[in-house]
Amino acid sequence: MIQQRNSGASILRNIDWITVLLYLLMVAAGVVSIYAASYDFDQANMFSANEFSGKQVRWIGLSFLLGLVILLIDSRMYETYAFPIYVVVMLLLLITPYVAHDIKGSRSWISFGSMSLQPAEFAKFATALALAKLFSGYHFILNAKFSNYVKALVIILLPIVLILNQNETGSALTFMSLFFVLYREGMSGLVLFAALVSVVIFVVVVKFTDVGIMGIPSGEFAIMVMIALIIITMSFIYDKHLTVTRNLVLGYASLAIVLVVLGLCHVDIPGMPVMLGAIIAACLYVAFEAIRLRRRKLFIATATGLLSVVFMFSVNIAFNYLQPHQQQRVLVAVGIVEDLRGAGYNVNQSKIAIGSGGFWGKGFLNGTQTKLKYVPEQHTDFIFCTIGEEEGFAGALAVTLMFLILILRIITLAERQPTTFGRVYAYCVASYLIFHFCINIGMVIGLCPVIGIPLPFFSYGGSSLWGFTILLFILLRIDANRKIVRR
Repeated sequence: MIQQRNSGASILRNIDWITVLLYLLMVAAGVVSIYAASYDFDQANMFSANEFSGKQVRWIGLSFLLGLVILLIDSRMYETYAFPIYVVVMLLLLITPYVAHDIKGSRSWISFGSMSLQPAEFAKFATALALAKLFSGYHFILNAKFSNYVKALVIILLPIVLILNQNETGSALTFMSLFFVLYREGMSGLVLFAALVSVVIFVVVVKFTDVGIMGIPSGEFAIMVMIALIIITMSFIYDKHLTVTRNLVLGYASLAIVLVVLGLCHVDIPGMPVMLGAIIAACLYVAFEAIRLRRRKLFIATATGLLSVVFMFSVNIAFNYLQPHQQQRVLVAVGIVEDLRGAGYNVNQSKIAIGSGGFWGKGFLNGTQTKLKYVPEQHTDFIFCTIGEEEGFAGALAVTLMFLILILRIITLAERQPTTFGRVYAYCVASYLIFHFCINIGMVIGLCPVIGIPLPFFSYGGSSLWGFTILLFILLRIDANRKIVRR
């Protein structure tokens, strides 16, 4: 039974003020950074309606009002209406490409007079609520039934599909971070391992295309060696007596010796069939031993090996599916193409700006790269380069620490929730923040392709600020009720 007294005093007493303080610090620092990034010598007023910082101040004021309204709503309402909210937002995503204007090839912004909003930002809190509602269902355990995985995947993948239809790849990828929530709720770590292996395979195959050993592209050769090592490692983990592992090591060692001898004798070796045949033979052998020894977990090694091979050959197909500008960004990110005047221009100028800041920075409003507008979109997706140039390594470290403290605080809130709904929702918020922070910083310093991911609370934009404000304040409202909720 739920016993709850709704009063403003109890909310103020129980609200997590550490999180509120971090939120206020970050939005304040964001306004200052936006002002520095878009500073115009003819318009020096930070609060001017003609400045991006002035517009952001108005968005912040509306965000405060929005946060207050969220805190005044009974926390039970978010759980009760989680699915209806999700359905409404999904319908909004569905109609968005048909009513939105084309902005740089994307149809993801709906205009209301002079104001534009991006529904994809509000899909984050709606999806988090729906996922939390699903997990809080009566006797719902993720690993209990395969259908439970299907339900969770539908909730996560639906907004991804709808946002991809708007040609907004970056926003769609954000929802992939929710797989960390599934891991927290019992999903096998093998899924995350598979995702990591997939990323490695994609990058290596795309980057290393020159012909290498035995006429095989160096990237594909390296991946096939990696697959062989993965099969051996998994066999070692799941084979109690190590018989399978020993035979695999002996088999691969014998093959390597034969290939080296044939190479020294200048014998032409059909590299791809030999390497591919060795992997398939190893997979079949492990499967045979799994049946003979009745160790079903050995099938994981077989499945991983075969699926990795299939994925390796599908990388080029997947890469060709990307838009030309997306392909160019990936090629620049992995270091194949420099293109300093094209797709790599933003990242190159951003790195120059951050590097020129040194340890303490050039000082507020003294950045040359940003003031002379060398870095495009420096008040939105590339706001971090302004911080790096003007505040230096110290300022960049301060921003990083703020995000780290906020994320750790949210995880703390998650673990102290008395309900599954509150815990899952809190982990969704943490996952979104981790993804946005890591990808945005990765874009700015050239570790990730440029996919249009803003830095929460810092980048200019009302939709992003409102979206994360809603996410955070719903969590604060749920957490404020934790001491009076009894289940």
